[in-house]
Amino acid sequence: MILADTLVRAAEDTELRVERLNNELRDASAQTILRASLIREWPEEITYVSSFGAESAAMLALIADVDPDLPVVFLETGMHFPQTLDYKADLIERLGLTNVQDIPPNKTEERIFDPKADLWRKDPDACCALRKVRPLGPALKGYKAWVTGRKRFHGGARLSLPVFEFVDGRFKVNPLANWTQNDIDLLFEHRNLPRHPLVEQGYPSIGCWPCTKPAEDPSDIRSGRWAGQEKSECGLHVEKTERPRVF
Repeated sequence: MILADTLVRAAEDTELRVERLNNELRDASAQTILRASLIREWPEEITYVSSFGAESAAMLALIADVDPDLPVVFLETGMHFPQTLDYKADLIERLGLTNVQDIPPNKTEERIFDPKADLWRKDPDACCALRKVRPLGPALKGYKAWVTGRKRFHGGARLSLPVFEFVDGRFKVNPLANWTQNDIDLLFEHRNLPRHPLVEQGYPSIGCWPCTKPAEDPSDIRSGRWAGQEKSECGLHVEKTERPRVF
């Protein structure tokens, strides 16, 4: 029966599958969404991409409850704050995560396009493409779906974020789409999760050190990311057709 159900889902039209899942789970708890995704919909075919940033511990704790051996992709850009790397090691140990995979940029491309490690100064889009977007493609090979930690309250293009999407040939699962800042804070408190060391220094959203500052606008948690630029996303969650051509 389980095999038959799996075959039916595999043959299901992509658009219909997204519609079915959103109709069924758009108001479900994050735990229910994760269990349905990891166990029922895409067993052994799904991963989570984590930045180990300001709010990452919330999703990682929920995932650890379901499957601590779930593959977790960490894009090791070479530009992370030292505090992020320390925080990552702490969370792995605390939560018992057993399958965190560090994915660095392609070394040849790095030598060609960013030999002085200063591409972020001249072309932030190209830097993100080199250190995040391009490495993610091979990292997701073999997976039919991936989990993200995006939330609507982050604003911008995320305001209309659905729980399930199909983008660039893969399903994306956003279990925390409906969550508020209060929901995040309550989970941290209830689970006694450690905060990223930079949060108390005014960094509510944390990426690579060259392009992350303390939030300029307290009401916009991502206002410290690429501050003073039109750029607001690294490109991981932008469809291929909408990304700037940088290579």
